[in-house]
Amino acid sequence: MSVSKQEILHIANLASLNLQENEIDQYISNLEEILDFANVVNNAPVQDLDITIGANEMKNVFRKDEVEIFEDNKALLQNAINPEGNMFRIPKVL
Repeated sequence: MSVSKQEILHIANLASLNLQENEIDQYISNLEEILDFANVVNNAPVQDLDITIGANEMKNVFRKDEVEIFEDNKALLQNAINPEGNMFRIPKVL
């Protein structure tokens, strides 16, 4: 598919790109390659294919959430800069 210099400059303007004059030909070439590949994908023969949602039938394996008591709080907090009780004290994130 052919792309003009004006189209590249318009796309660059929409994307707030400051293209140099020596970059325009490379952008035209790259965009033409992308559009040619998209055309190949769009024209792929898919009439006789079954509908699929994913590439395989694997599913997520979820574990049950269970609360576990951590026995060594002192070791857990030993690298904390400013612990407060049994908790990490962190700066406000607002």
